[in-house]
Amino acid sequence: MTDPRPVIEAALRDARNPCLTSSFQAECVVLTHLVQQVRADIPVLFLDTVHHFADTYRYRDAQVETHHLNLITLRAADPAPGMWEREGTKACCDRHKVGPLFSALDQYDTWFTALRRDQSPSRANLQESEPFRLPSGKMIQRVAPLASWTNRDVWRYAKEQGLDLLPLYDLGYTSIGCEPCTSLPPDPSNPRSGRWQGAKLECGIHIQAQEP
Repeated sequence: MTDPRPVIEAALRDARNPCLTSSFQAECVVLTHLVQQVRADIPVLFLDTVHHFADTYRYRDAQVETHHLNLITLRAADPAPGMWEREGTKACCDRHKVGPLFSALDQYDTWFTALRRDQSPSRANLQESEPFRLPSGKMIQRVAPLASWTNRDVWRYAKEQGLDLLPLYDLGYTSIGCEPCTSLPPDPSNPRSGRWQGAKLECGIHIQAQEP
């Protein structure tokens, strides 16, 4: 597997205000571990959608304490529990994920994310470092040091480093987001097939704003 440390180090040299987003899935925990070796106090942004599994919240809190994370919790100004059922998953993701994250990212110039090319066809052309335009028009640098890694690479690194992972994996979940929209994967060859009942590939936070 490709060593992501040169990408991380180069991005941090150029960054004035970097941050890292984490949903506390395996790849996020691995990326945080790697980045903290260079910048221990990097802000770790967590989207509290008010729909996460209870296990996710407990695991997040344990990780913050164990690894001394500089956690910044983001939440919609007007959370709407159950919105996914009443108005659909796009409206729910827009309110609880897309809006809060893009608003917060306006404060930063470099965004570390644990995206990988093998996760989805929508991520197949992902670059390790590339400009990303926010809805405000601001351009930031999105850095995906694990872009070329596979799921096996992620788990191997976690095992080698002794990193505890979210207990939900032990129940058979392979991609973990909000509880109402996460199920066991119906397609074993597609780890993300358990997200949104297969109705969509992305929640919207990794899609650049369109030109007006």
